[in-house]
Amino acid sequence: MPHVITDSCCNDASCVDVCPVNCIHPAPGEPGFGTAEMLFISPDACIDCGSCVVECPVGAIVPDDELTPEQEPFLTLNADFFDHGDWTDPGPGIPDERSPSPNGPLHVAIVGSGPAAFYAAQELLVHPNVAVDMFERLPTPYGLVRAGVAPDHQRTKEIEEVFAKIAAKPNFSYFLNVEVSEHITTHELSERYHAVIYAVGASAGRRLTIAGNDLANVFSATEFVGWYNGHPDHAALNVDLSCERAVVIGNGNVALDVARILALDPDELARTDIADRALSQLRDSKISEVIVLARRGVAQAAYTVGELLALAQLEHVSLEIDPAELTVDETTEAALRAGTLGFTAATKLRLAQDIADSSATERRRITFRFLVTPTEITGSTSVTGVACTRNEFLGDAVTPTDRRVEFDAGLVVQAVGYESGPVIGLPFDEERAVIPNVGGRVLTAPAGDVMPGTYVAGWIKRGATGGIGANRRCGRETARAVLDDHAAETLPAPVTGRDDVATLVERRGARLVDDTGWRRIDLAERSAGAELGRRRLKLTTVSDLESASAAS
Repeated sequence: MPHVITDSCCNDASCVDVCPVNCIHPAPGEPGFGTAEMLFISPDACIDCGSCVVECPVGAIVPDDELTPEQEPFLTLNADFFDHGDWTDPGPGIPDERSPSPNGPLHVAIVGSGPAAFYAAQELLVHPNVAVDMFERLPTPYGLVRAGVAPDHQRTKEIEEVFAKIAAKPNFSYFLNVEVSEHITTHELSERYHAVIYAVGASAGRRLTIAGNDLANVFSATEFVGWYNGHPDHAALNVDLSCERAVVIGNGNVALDVARILALDPDELARTDIADRALSQLRDSKISEVIVLARRGVAQAAYTVGELLALAQLEHVSLEIDPAELTVDETTEAALRAGTLGFTAATKLRLAQDIADSSATERRRITFRFLVTPTEITGSTSVTGVACTRNEFLGDAVTPTDRRVEFDAGLVVQAVGYESGPVIGLPFDEERAVIPNVGGRVLTAPAGDVMPGTYVAGWIKRGATGGIGANRRCGRETARAVLDDHAAETLPAPVTGRDDVATLVERRGARLVDDTGWRRIDLAERSAGAELGRRRLKLTTVSDLESASAAS
């Protein structure tokens, strides 16, 4: 009975660490691991020990005889990965070596509370003489796990339990509801800690530079996702769902999340931790079609195979693709003819062809349109449509044509990526939208010198790409840089202690939420959710969160 990895795989590779027979691939140190969308279990090598099931933080690994009907396609997907021609067993991976345990105390501040921040903390807290203080501008931790992961992906949100165990260590402290630069400066942090790691993520949603961005009912994915996830910055967003068609610009996993939330039966969402206000509005939604626009072809689609496969399993939602739009570039075409196309691209093409061959049967549908570039969002005061240019392949290049197409729409969400912003007091690479660094060590400029004691992790370090697994590797790399620098005695000694931090930030107006305060919020949300059969019922305003944190 082999085990199967399903769509909620976070690719953090913790399952690889415990597998006694090296049957999970690609593994750290193997070709393709850094760009893998998900991991796979060899059906021939798996010995059914169950170690990976226990270790998986998001419940993605299931025995093959316990798969739900929706998960059954992943049995074939796992087997296909190993049968595919470009897979060869590379043998043992690169050993995971730990940095030396620090001599003497090491006090580290981490700014940000998403996956990269927690994985950096986890690596540091292996050593008992390391203390970590985590700063976050919101009253709640977990970053995009709480405010970015779609509410119907509840298994993915189970990674919060891993983070909670890290935060429960005696040498870890929360400083939530504290704005760095407002309540405490970067310079003041450097004075109080041996090292400061900035893991502030990428909170700004990108938008296309086209006319119509300022029309009503046009949103970035950051805003829209924050709305349905109850992020305090966006929970009160004025979203109008009275139209029959919405357009999502972009075709990555976030775009699929947005399309799926708009198309799902609200009763399915009512079992999740979706924000109550968003759920109420979705119940009254008139949207029957969501169009997902992609500038390139299906072989270059940014969504992962797992996300598309999961989308295709939805009840009461039809997927549509025009067979005429399944054209590919010359390189893909040549690889198809030669039988050498990579596993991921080949699977995406096969799934897209299956969708194109099927017929729509449900009232609500998601339609994929490939090789179109939006040129204008139309309307007078509120959006009425999206005008696009049709593209074609010339060789491998996506080239605009003189053909135009317009889609009527009353709602537009631009899911074209995230980007980081500068942190006051630190250098910033405007072109790449990251803090310049080498291996997590901050540089004074893109080609400058290392700033001792100052580090970055996550999207602010490498750009807004990669999910939980990539951030685990990224956070651990940065933490090891801190530990190595401490061992090399290159970290500056704190000028003053960290004991006055709480007093300092509260004197400047922060309503500090500490470890106890967050436990109160967490308990209040979980208790309220349990009464309704939900994982949690989110508080969505800063004032309500502050009140819950102070309740006795």
